[in-house]
Amino acid sequence: MNFEKNLQFGKLISRYKRFMADVELEDGNQITIHCPNTGSMKNCLFSGKKVWFLDSENPKRKYPCTWELAEIPVMFDGEEKMTLAGLNTGRANKLVEEALREKRVESLTEYSEIRREVKYGEENSRIDFLLQQEGLPDCYVEVKSVTLAMGDGLGLFPDAVTSRGTKHLRELTSIVENGGRAVLLFCVQHTGIDRVAAAEEIDPVYAQALRDAVKAGVEVIAMGADISTEAISLERVLPVLNL
Repeated sequence: MNFEKNLQFGKLISRYKRFMADVELEDGNQITIHCPNTGSMKNCLFSGKKVWFLDSENPKRKYPCTWELAEIPVMFDGEEKMTLAGLNTGRANKLVEEALREKRVESLTEYSEIRREVKYGEENSRIDFLLQQEGLPDCYVEVKSVTLAMGDGLGLFPDAVTSRGTKHLRELTSIVENGGRAVLLFCVQHTGIDRVAAAEEIDPVYAQALRDAVKAGVEVIAMGADISTEAISLERVLPVLNL
């Protein structure tokens, strides 16, 4: 997925009020940009490191620029290395849809129809993708964006307690118990992550719900992204630990 326009960059000053971040530009001026990430952004906020943003050039927007990428230091074997992370969680579903349509998710290539945001379940939910193919059970795919890097390639989800995420696991489990197919797909927008696990210390309820869902037959897939200032794409399957 290519960015719609060339990204601009600056250095992060701070993120605040969840949806705003102050950035220092090359010329020393400061601007406030929109932060399209409702999570805690744990281990993603480093003052003084580079950030890249997209300018919508829309005069009707109070904050016309949207934060897209961040430079993030991550430890590998005791040495700090710079990595890139895509922090616009709104892009996760677009990345997954692109990967599905281009048959890059190997275990989901047999479906010809892809529907988005379909109502389902007993708890008034919407599934990110409903995959359908004549002769096959419907496949329900829930997408979660992973950006919490812990070092040495390990990524965790969630980065904060998520009752909504736990609800989605219950819904996916119910699908399997009623004869359908259900998949939890971790969209890993972080070049410093090469494997994924549940964040047990952050949300033990979610971690247990994930294990219960897997025992019931819910499939878990993690896809890692190639990231540059020109494009992001999901290219490889990553291992998911402790299921």
